[in-house]
Amino acid sequence: MKLRLHFVVDPMGWLCISIVFGIWLYNTFFIPKLVLLPHYNEGHIPWVTVVCYYISSALCIAALFRASTADPGRLPVDPHIPHSEREHWELCNKCNLMRPKRSHHCSRCGHCVRRMDHHCPWINNCVGEDNHWLFLQLCFYAQVLSLFTLVLDFCQYYYFQPLTGLDQEKFTTRHELALLRVSALMGVVMFGGMTSLFYTQMTGILSDTTTIEKMAQFSNEVYGSKRSWQWALAEVCGTRWKLLWLIPLRSRQPLQASHHFRTHV
Repeated sequence: MKLRLHFVVDPMGWLCISIVFGIWLYNTFFIPKLVLLPHYNEGHIPWVTVVCYYISSALCIAALFRASTADPGRLPVDPHIPHSEREHWELCNKCNLMRPKRSHHCSRCGHCVRRMDHHCPWINNCVGEDNHWLFLQLCFYAQVLSLFTLVLDFCQYYYFQPLTGLDQEKFTTRHELALLRVSALMGVVMFGGMTSLFYTQMTGILSDTTTIEKMAQFSNEVYGSKRSWQWALAEVCGTRWKLLWLIPLRSRQPLQASHHFRTHV
């Protein structure tokens, strides 16, 4: 699968993703400027901490970009339906096009998406078969970056030694009481929201049930299946190599079923 860009024309979605990008930019700029780099220059923290923060920040923005611009699994106008799979296709009553079962029509995007989980305004895109793994990565790296930010904000108040090369009165009134407190507030909100969303997504993946199916009260007897967590995540991410599950800058290929991988935990 090629890395095709997919953009949704939705002003509300643009506003939501701009807010997410603004929060990322705020913490990526101010935390190194006020905490990481000054304390590193004075020898209070090791260089590994600075590198890890920038790596988590880079992975977070890469996952956001990929999740918002990747094709979620949009169905073509005239899809090729193999004769052996015709019984697994159905007619969409909104766009009058044939689609595989478990596909859904997104009223915001105006087309059907294969195995659509939900439409997320915060990435201005649907979450479907082809970009679900990217959305999962975004939730994970947003948790990591938010937690990292909260720890650094806490250490700035209660653990790190005072900076000798800085006007403490000016720093306290203009930075600690404003910028870092705003950063901590955003970190709490993002970490709490992303943790809840990540847990919901993982339970859906492991039970083989999408968010739309949960809302429609479909039971596991209809669509769910007994399978190992390894196979469930490998199927979503498109690879059995666990290290690649964490890398957003790659393409996804549909995974062929393996009986051994399904049953072995």
